[in-house]
Parts: sequence; structure tokens; C-alpha cells
Amino acid sequence: MIRKEEVYPIGRIGKPHGVKGEVLFHFDDDVFDRVEADFLVLNIDGILVPFYMEEYRFRSDSTAIVKFCDIDTAEEARQLTHSEVYFLRSMTDSEADSISSWAQLTGFSLVDAKTGKTVGTIQSVDDSTLNTLFQVNTPNGDNVLIPAPEELIEDIDIAKHILTLHLPEGLLEL
Repeated sequence: MIRKEEVYPIGRIGKPHGVKGEVLFHFDDDVFDRVEADFLVLNIDGILVPFYMEEYRFRSDSTAIVKFCDIDTAEEARQLTHSEVYFLRSMTDSEADSISSWAQLTGFSLVDAKTGKTVGTIQSVDDSTLNTLFQVNTPNGDNVLIPAPEELIEDIDIAKHILTLHLPEGLLEL
């Protein structure tokens, strides 16, 4: 069984494409192509399920047309619509001791480099603009946005899932 902490989000399944079971896959991270993955992990009713890909082709920089094994009709493909798509951390962690995309940091603990205290858990990463932002869930349940320029990152411990960041003075008091 695949656990939530073993994966990170890379996109969402869109509507069926054609009548042979293909679907549109809207992705934020093309890691599945960079590491030549055989499968993607889909969230089906709260359960993380691997779906093996027969083939895929890129439609744009952020959309691919995917044909999954054993999904052969538009109706079967329609059942996957809006499913969140994840990628196994182990498939990218073994490649190197560094991250290949910001999305891999989802689920990491964010630690303030100055105090050594845990600020919270990174829920998502917005890297759609020049200013990358982490959405962090704090221990008291608040969601805060924290800017994440690369020069403020002190350390990324992939094995322990900890990111240490030099937080700007007074940022958490806002």
C-alpha cells in the first residue's frame, strides 16, 4: 500500500481524450518523463493507486495525453477525471541527493535556520511566478505563505524530509 508521505503531487487528470481510454493529464512537474516512469499514482477515493502507462505524448508544456493500461473506453477514462496525480519520492530520491523540482518539498518540515524551531509542514509550493512561495501549515493550524528564494535555503535533508530556511526577520509575526 502506498502511503501519502511516500509521494508528492505533480498534477491532476482532466477529461477523456477521444474514445480509446486516453485522458488529459495537467501536470506541474514533468518528472514522470525525466526519470522514465512506468506508472503514475492516482488518488482514487482516498486510496493511492498505481496506474501503469501504455503511452503518453505531450500536448503542451503542462498537458500530456496519457493512455493507461486496462483503461480502454471513454467511460472508463471518465472515472479518472479530476483525480490527483502523485509521483513516488523514492523514484527521484535515488537519482541524487538533491531535489529535481519544488513539488518534491511537499510534506517536508520547514525549520527556521536562526532558531532551529519547526515552523510547520509544507502543504504546497507555488512556483508559477519568479517568487516561489511555500504554503505552510503551522502546528497551531494556521496556513501561512512563506517566500522561498533559493539564497535563503540553508539545507535540504531529503532522507529526513526537512528543509531549513533563513526566514526574514518578523515574517511569522505578520
